[in-house]
Amino acid sequence: MVDHEADELERALRRAVRGEVSFDTTSRALMTMDASNYRRVPAGVVAPYDADDVAAALAVCRERAVPVVARGAGTSIAGQATGLGVVLDFTRHMRSIVSLDPDARTAVVQPGVILDELRTAAGAHGLTFGPDPSTHSRCTLGGMIGNNSCGSHSVAWGTTADNVRELDVVTYGGERLRAGRGLDGLPPRLRDGLRALVDANLAPLRTGFPELPRRISGYALDALLPEKGADVARALTGSEGTLGVLTEATVRLVDAPAARALAVLGYPDESAAAEAAHTLLPHGPLTVEGMAADLVAGAEGLPKGGAWLFAEVGGATREEALARARALARAAADATTDHTVVADPAGQRALWRIREDASGTATRMPDGSEAWPGWEDCAVPPARLGAYLRDFRALMAQHGLRGTPYGHFGDGCIHVRIDFDLLSDAGIRVFRDFSTDLADLVVAHGGSLSGEHGDGLARAELLPRMYGDEMVRLFSRFKDLWDPAGGLNPGALARPQRMEENLRFAPLPRRPVDVEFGYPHDNGDFSAAVRRCVGVAKCRNESVSGAAVMCPSYRATGDEQHSTRGRARLLHEMLAGEVVRDGWRSEEVRGALDLCLSCKGCRSDCPVGVDMATYKAEFLHHHYEGRVRPAAHYSMGRLPVWLRAAAVLRAAPVANAAAGVAPLAALAKRAGGIAPERDIPELAREPFTRWWRKRARGAARAAARGGGPTVGGSTAGGSGGSARLGDGDGDGDGGAVRGGERAHGRTVVLWPDTFTNHLSPSVGQAAVRVLEDAGLRVVVPPKPVCCGLTWVSTGQLDRARAVMRRTLDVMAPALDAGLPVVGLEPSCTAALRTDLPELLGPADPRAARLADAVTTFAGALEDLAPDWQPPTVDRPVVGQTHCHQHAVLGDAAERRLRARAGLTGELSGGCCGLAGNFGFERGHYDVSVACAEEQLLPSVRGADPAAEVLADGFSCRTQLDQLAGRRARHLAEVLAERLR
Repeated sequence: MVDHEADELERALRRAVRGEVSFDTTSRALMTMDASNYRRVPAGVVAPYDADDVAAALAVCRERAVPVVARGAGTSIAGQATGLGVVLDFTRHMRSIVSLDPDARTAVVQPGVILDELRTAAGAHGLTFGPDPSTHSRCTLGGMIGNNSCGSHSVAWGTTADNVRELDVVTYGGERLRAGRGLDGLPPRLRDGLRALVDANLAPLRTGFPELPRRISGYALDALLPEKGADVARALTGSEGTLGVLTEATVRLVDAPAARALAVLGYPDESAAAEAAHTLLPHGPLTVEGMAADLVAGAEGLPKGGAWLFAEVGGATREEALARARALARAAADATTDHTVVADPAGQRALWRIREDASGTATRMPDGSEAWPGWEDCAVPPARLGAYLRDFRALMAQHGLRGTPYGHFGDGCIHVRIDFDLLSDAGIRVFRDFSTDLADLVVAHGGSLSGEHGDGLARAELLPRMYGDEMVRLFSRFKDLWDPAGGLNPGALARPQRMEENLRFAPLPRRPVDVEFGYPHDNGDFSAAVRRCVGVAKCRNESVSGAAVMCPSYRATGDEQHSTRGRARLLHEMLAGEVVRDGWRSEEVRGALDLCLSCKGCRSDCPVGVDMATYKAEFLHHHYEGRVRPAAHYSMGRLPVWLRAAAVLRAAPVANAAAGVAPLAALAKRAGGIAPERDIPELAREPFTRWWRKRARGAARAAARGGGPTVGGSTAGGSGGSARLGDGDGDGDGGAVRGGERAHGRTVVLWPDTFTNHLSPSVGQAAVRVLEDAGLRVVVPPKPVCCGLTWVSTGQLDRARAVMRRTLDVMAPALDAGLPVVGLEPSCTAALRTDLPELLGPADPRAARLADAVTTFAGALEDLAPDWQPPTVDRPVVGQTHCHQHAVLGDAAERRLRARAGLTGELSGGCCGLAGNFGFERGHYDVSVACAEEQLLPSVRGADPAAEVLADGFSCRTQLDQLAGRRARHLAEVLAERLR
């Protein structure tokens, strides 16, 4: 479509539609891909308000012969949620549960309703919607109906088609109709055409469809047979938006078991598990899922074995469910190597998370190489699954391919991502040859090319191998009855494109992009790092549970461009250069990354380990290279410089006084790019390192006079030795560890990060007291050190690298001495662990040594003073686990330390919303507050007044102080207060 045609189309849609019409670069780029291997660039996006909007948009497009694609959450894996022309985005407005009738066990929903929202509403009545794909927290009912989605519980409750009663649709030709059972309610043209199609082809329709629980491929024309009640709604389900656009659906609800138990059965290998799966079905399980060790090696909680079946059962009570699970495990015992039965809901969720994240974790092979969908949901009769899997593995080996099968073994359906080379012509030829051979193999086993995700662009070309040419011609006739103009999702399912057309990788650069970070998990290739995002969209979860963090900005705005996936899509299009044409200078990419909090939640919560904080830093470096930066980059990006200067000049009292004068504070905030709503934090009158120096000198004088205790907590000449790095200001002798000198005893280096040193020195002082009480000798670097975090987060990577190298020079004696380095501020500790080695790379091996030496405060106490008993506090806790702690460092040691001290309760997950410089930057205040209001602030407001408010991160403490008026403390401060 040429520019003037697109402009005219946009104007016409704006006149006709009340919902949003978006033809801008960002909106188009966000819709180029789903979770498949495919990419098609739309002309624009429409977010309709209601069915009238849908009809109006279709009328405008029909007049101009513009194709239309209906889209939900964009998690389709066969490419059917991509398209040319206009994309109808149902996730913004048409997402209401219109009604729910618990007596009739039905619900009426709009296409944009998220599955978990329906399940929650139905759960209030003891009901649920049976199909539950692993994307249940973000997939939409419209998408599920379009693809005939299934999920793990189809063993009990069938596919989406089994749970659809009526569908309201609008055809491309403008007809509005309600499809259910029977043809009589349809417009005469459709009614007569469908009746003629069925009556003339009764024999092929009765014999041409394989009987198996997961037959998703093709159109379900057999549902129109008279003996099946001419179920038009069922025939439309799974049609991938090629026949009509769904505007409302009446769906069936089922009784949800009051209690569930999970039997995890171990088997020697995958074949044994596959052979056994169908034998469990007579026991009435709700689901039978399978996976092998090559997918989940090392996962906690699994019984002994090389492969596992997850068999879930239900019951009226916990005891009944547990008894049924144990009975199933006993019945399977002859074939199993081990088993475990779990009735605890939290334990079950932890195990199911292994399975649900597989769609992401399977995208990387054990050696880190990429794996892709395309043939990831074939289904065969369950009793043939074992034989099919053996043949499937052999076929992969024959083509030199690797993959890790898993999935719905009880239904004979497996998922697998395969290490296709989709970047080279030779690799694409292998992809095509393997695909045709596998299609023949599936058919030979009586199976379906698709057992869950649909045919889309990936498999529709091969439908003649499954159904034969005659049936495929009937598919085309069926399509033509509904959509004679061919305007709905062309290229998907009917009259398909070739499977190697429109691959998402085709426009990407073939040579590595010149970048600053090392991207060690992607062989230094930024394109490969961006390709990590395969579109499963876990970042689009609209609520966060437990300790999860990703993606706070999306949950605050609800805008796809502010999700991890959305940002990755824009970076992909930036590299492709077709839609986003300005490369690193792109304002569209900068705008999407602007609200990224750099929380690093995606690094741990994303199933494929996308690290958007690093990508953002990389982008900002190139975007502003040689240009004037935003004021906040100078004020907060270079914060360590300003704070160190204030300390040297002893200017804290003056600065604090000025910050308390409203006009002066406003002027400073305006000049520094700081949000006017924010208070400027108070500077410490005495930095931690100055306090340390005075204390160390006083202790040394006391020891010289009378042999009293040294700073390290042991007598001078005791076994602790004298491995002391000294003061942190570098203006004394420091007693630093010299090259070659070895430390003796349990000596630790306490890292004087910028925030602890200049803004909350009480944290450092408390940590010294606790570490010494635990028998550890504390030393501090003799000169200023910095992790470089503020420069990294603002993309000033050249400066960050220089700061890091200077820090390594200071730390060299400690590294040579093998001293552990204890971090108190989680963000700085995480930067030492990840940003420092990934930015400096293998060229400076000291970076990896420092990263390996870094530990947290609780980790040091646990590892280096395991016999130390913390003081008893015996108080409930509330507060925040720092997002970098969660994503990079882990908080298991902190949890155990709190438990030993009698600090009970859980800290909030999510993100506090301040996130270093983010919440202080002008324009970010509202999002920052929204993030805090998600979990942190409500938990603190609702806490027991006697609860201890804990937050190890300076940002988290500041957010609580400024938004809740509550003082939070570092765990070290709480423990130090209770010491003798």
